[in-house]
Amino acid sequence: MVKLLRALGNEKRLQILEWLKEPGAHFPPQVDGDLVRDGVCVVLIARKLEVAQPTATGHLQILAQADLVVSKRIKQWTFYRRNEAAIRRVRSEIARSL
Repeated sequence: MVKLLRALGNEKRLQILEWLKEPGAHFPPQVDGDLVRDGVCVVLIARKLEVAQPTATGHLQILAQADLVVSKRIKQWTFYRRNEAAIRRVRSEIARSL
């Protein structure tokens, strides 16, 4: 629960989750990887956040540790997409706790 709260306790990470909900609406097409099936390249996420790539990677790793996103390597790039099953579980847990 601590990892989850840490992940959700940052505005930029919440913004990433929101964008990844509908990646085609928020990111341009990619040369490698499908935006929905494979996820969004960390380079595009960093650009949209207006941060350096290592900063974006750090945010995405925190989201991954909380199981809110999953990553996939294609060539030398890492792509991220939401883990919808885990997000549904989190919603249920929070609803039960409150």
